[in-house]
Amino acid sequence: MPNIKPISDLRNYTDVLKEVDTSKRVYLTRNGHGEYGILTMDEIDELDRMKAAYTLFSKLQQAERRAEKEGWIDADALEKELGVFED
Repeated sequence: MPNIKPISDLRNYTDVLKEVDTSKRVYLTRNGHGEYGILTMDEIDELDRMKAAYTLFSKLQQAERRAEKEGWIDADALEKELGVFED
């Protein structure tokens, strides 16, 4: 069950912050409508990791679709394109 409080409860912010937990977010309302959410730093870090993984996965999918459409290149051509030369 979400923990929903009016933003005016922040006058006693210490009490509100005590209720924030990884398993319990606190949502703040303004004029009866959801406005803000309070998260722990662990939750924010996890969201950042998930966003980075999603971005990487999306870019890999785009690259794969482009390669299927335009064709793949072999390792030698890639090394030449990147300016990598084995001695």
